[in-house]
Amino acid sequence: MEKLILTVLVALIATGTFSQKKEKLKLDLTNALVIGQMDKTEDRYSLEINATELLNSRGVKAIPSLNVIKLGGEALVLASDSIAELMKAKGIDTYVLISVRGFDRKFKVSGIKDNLETALGLSSLFDLYREDIVSISFEFKFFRGSELIYSDMVKCGNIGDRESVIKRFRKKVGKRIVKRWKKK
Repeated sequence: MEKLILTVLVALIATGTFSQKKEKLKLDLTNALVIGQMDKTEDRYSLEINATELLNSRGVKAIPSLNVIKLGGEALVLASDSIAELMKAKGIDTYVLISVRGFDRKFKVSGIKDNLETALGLSSLFDLYREDIVSISFEFKFFRGSELIYSDMVKCGNIGDRESVIKRFRKKVGKRIVKRWKKK
């Protein structure tokens, strides 16, 4: 009887320990409005166009924000009800905000649970490329119904110029879409 109680107790402890291990969440991304949060217009458009191409080539319906707001327009407009209705009519219910988190590989996903309007009001402190850097970290925030549903960090190393940043971005983000963001 004692052996049975001990066996059951060990089984319960083992089950509790293994169930606490968190599994990586898959986003199940099917559509997206891609928003680059960069101060420089050319950096913003580079991120948006490349991310949109990557998403579309992997079966995710995506459009860049540059097709929605006027050149030089404020990103906060994207949080308005009229834009939300326009996006809904186009079959878009997910907003993807992309920003440069920094030039270090040690960054983690921020735990801040901003709503869409607050997140759109923030800007990036960093450019797409800076002299004498060897790595860059991109933060992706996914919103549905103006609520943050998922955050991810993509770290690119071995960069020496702006073109290598874009090349690494395409390689890493392309893999991430398939592994974590899109349901197979």
